[in-house]
Amino acid sequence: MNNIPVAELKPGLKIISNVYSPLGGLLLEKGKVLLPRDLDILRAFMISSVEIEESFKSAEESNATTSMTTAGKPGEAAAVPNENTAASEMEHLPISSLHQEYDRMLHLTKSAFQSVLAAELPIYELRRQLEALIKQMKHYNVLTFAPRNMNEYDYLYHNAILSSMTSYLLAQWHGLPQKDWMQVAFAGLLHDIGNTKIDPLILYNPESLTEDESEEMRMHTTYGYQQLRKTSAINEGVRLTALQHHEKMDGSGYPFHLTGEKIHVYARIVAIADIFHAMTLNRRYRKAQSPYLVLEQLKSEAFGKLDPSIVQTFVEKVTQFHNGMRVLLSNGKTGEIIFSDRNHPTRPMVSIDGEIINLMKDTSLYIEEVLS
Repeated sequence: MNNIPVAELKPGLKIISNVYSPLGGLLLEKGKVLLPRDLDILRAFMISSVEIEESFKSAEESNATTSMTTAGKPGEAAAVPNENTAASEMEHLPISSLHQEYDRMLHLTKSAFQSVLAAELPIYELRRQLEALIKQMKHYNVLTFAPRNMNEYDYLYHNAILSSMTSYLLAQWHGLPQKDWMQVAFAGLLHDIGNTKIDPLILYNPESLTEDESEEMRMHTTYGYQQLRKTSAINEGVRLTALQHHEKMDGSGYPFHLTGEKIHVYARIVAIADIFHAMTLNRRYRKAQSPYLVLEQLKSEAFGKLDPSIVQTFVEKVTQFHNGMRVLLSNGKTGEIIFSDRNHPTRPMVSIDGEIINLMKDTSLYIEEVLS
C-alpha cells in the first residue's frame, strides 16, 4: 500500500482509491489526477494521507517529474494536468439547437393555449415538437438554462415548457419505466392549461387576491382536467396531473385534499418541477430566486408537502455534476464550486481567490446565482 501523507503530496499524482470526508461524503474519486485545489480540499477536511498510484518519490523527484510531464516548449507555461478538460468541452458545446427547438416549442405552446377554448388541442403537433426538444436534452442544464428573450408576460408558457423538460428528466432519474417519460413530459407541459379559462385580471393580478378570486384561481385544476378529458394521445396520468398538481402529501392541498400515494406519481413529479421553475423564473411582480435557495426550500417542503423521495432524487441529480461551476455568492463575490457533500448538496465548498468558503459552516452566505 502506497499511503502518502497529504503534506507531501504534489499536483500530478494519481490516487488509487476513493477519498471520503469524515462524515462519509466522497471527496475525490479513484483514478483522479491531483490538482492544486484538490490538495486544498484534502487539507480543509483534515485528511491525513491518501493512496497514490506509483511508488512515491521524494518531493524533489516529484517536482522534477511533474515539471517534465507538464512543461511545454521553451518560453511556454507548464500545463497543469486537468481531468476536467472533457467536462469543460462538454459545457461549451453550442446549445443553439436547444434554444432553437425551445423557441419553436414556445411558439406552438402559446398558439395551442390561446386557441384551446375554441379549438381542439393540437396534441400531435405538440408531441412532434416535444420529441424534437427532448432530442436536445443533452444540452439542458436544469440549474443554468435560461430561455432567450424572456418575456415576463409569457411566464405561463415558459413554465409549461421548462416543467415539461425537467419532469421528463425527473421521471428518468426516479426510475419510472421508459413508456412513462413522454407522458410525464406532457403532464409537465399541460399541467396549468386550465389557467386559460381564468380571467386575466385575476391570473395576472400582482396584488393579494380576494377570497372569491382565490377560489376562482384554484378552479384552474378542475378546468384543466375537463379540457384534457377528451384529448387523445395522452394517458389518464396527464389529465390527473392537471387536476392534482397542487395536492400536498399531508392533505393540505387542493382540490380534493388527497394524501400520499393517492396523488398520481406524475403529479408528484410535476409539482416539484413546477415549483422550482415558478421560483427561478422572473415574473412581472417577483424577481427570480437563486436556484440553490429554491432547492433548499424544496427540501424543507418535502416534510409533509412534497414527495420526499422525489425531492431527494431531484436535488441530488441537479447538483451532482457541478464541481467547477462558477457561482455568485450573496456577498457579491464570484467563486467556483470545488466540492459538494452528498448529504448537503445545496451548501457546497466554494473557492474564491484561493480562499475556500464552506457554505455548510458559513450559513449567512448562499449561492445567489449560477453563472456557468
